[in-house]
Amino acid sequence: MTTPMPGTRPGTQIRGVRTNLLGIYLNDHLAGATVGSARSGFAARSHRDPPFAEPLRRLAGEIAEDRASLLRIMGSLGVPKRRYKVAASGVAERLGRLKSNGRLCRRSPLTLVIELEFLRLGVKGKELGWRTLRALAEADGRIDEQELDGLIERAERQMGTLEELRVRAVRDVLLTG
Repeated sequence: MTTPMPGTRPGTQIRGVRTNLLGIYLNDHLAGATVGSARSGFAARSHRDPPFAEPLRRLAGEIAEDRASLLRIMGSLGVPKRRYKVAASGVAERLGRLKSNGRLCRRSPLTLVIELEFLRLGVKGKELGWRTLRALAEADGRIDEQELDGLIERAERQMGTLEELRVRAVRDVLLTG
């Protein structure tokens, strides 16, 4: 059973928004943002190849900023952060680094392709979360429509960058000659 937001009962609606469900939704996105922020930071630290290093560092910084934006939005809506979800997602991200990649003691060249695909999927999920909040902004004046428009734009740009990097990595890793 979830705890309602301060001053509300389970199933309560504020300004037409089902706050109990919104709290669950935003905490799930926060868990994803925690994984994405950690994974993008790890990728940025792991790749020194010039065509990948700078874009990955920039993306990691933006993804961390987007997580902070989500926390700020949750605060403005009175949605408490569910620490257990954040902690579990952090553990899951670190365990994900242990996956088999065809190499025992060092990174496989394929790791970059997989990481870029994973990050692109995460950014797409984040974009959809911003779009959901943007749709709710009309019913709830506490949600800043302009901020969300900017976050949606940035997510679209991030997906474009990740796709360019992914295609380059696929060519570098999977094509011969």
